[in-house]
Amino acid sequence: MRLFFRLFFKTVRAILGPIMLFGDWITTPKGMQRPAEQQSLVDSETKDLIIYEFRTCPFCIKTRRAIKRLSLNIERRDTQHNPDHRQQLLEGGGQIKVPCLRIVDAQGADTWMYESDDIIQYLQERFA
Repeated sequence: MRLFFRLFFKTVRAILGPIMLFGDWITTPKGMQRPAEQQSLVDSETKDLIIYEFRTCPFCIKTRRAIKRLSLNIERRDTQHNPDHRQQLLEGGGQIKVPCLRIVDAQGADTWMYESDDIIQYLQERFA
């Protein structure tokens, strides 16, 4: 029975994953326009942000869309297919849960933010 459920959900993910990615691709939001010097400042502030994600996770897609809407250049790390990134997420944040935003402050301390709504709210408050 366990094998049946595992195969069932793998099949569902294999079918729905590409559909979700295609839907995200054709409905990608436009990024906000900023003056060049302001965008440069935003880019320098986002260099200390990293988003850990799974490509087909609905909450990750939601977060990526918000990042695109805000025109942020945040490094993306795929924890589903890259074991090194997965291990970094586990060691740094304490759990394998995505999306996760890693915020490195000026002193080099890491903060790990896990909920998509919290991540989006943080990004909007900081960069909108």
